[in-house]
Amino acid sequence: MIQTLEAIVNESGQVRLTQPLDIKGWHRALVTILEEPPAEAVEAALLSESSLAADWERPEEDEAWSHLQ
Repeated sequence: MIQTLEAIVNESGQVRLTQPLDIKGWHRALVTILEEPPAEAVEAALLSESSLAADWERPEEDEAWSHLQ
């Protein structure tokens, strides 16, 4: 199945997806560079993602939000 995902590419060519991707194994991908820059909110969210992930991925967080699953 072909999927289309939004991503942000920085000046060094690093690609960051704006949403999670769940696939198994290796896949080929095509990257299309658009002319307009990313929305500021999306860019800020991506920049803070790694620092917030340390808190999000703790067992205490899973327990605190388990009632919503």
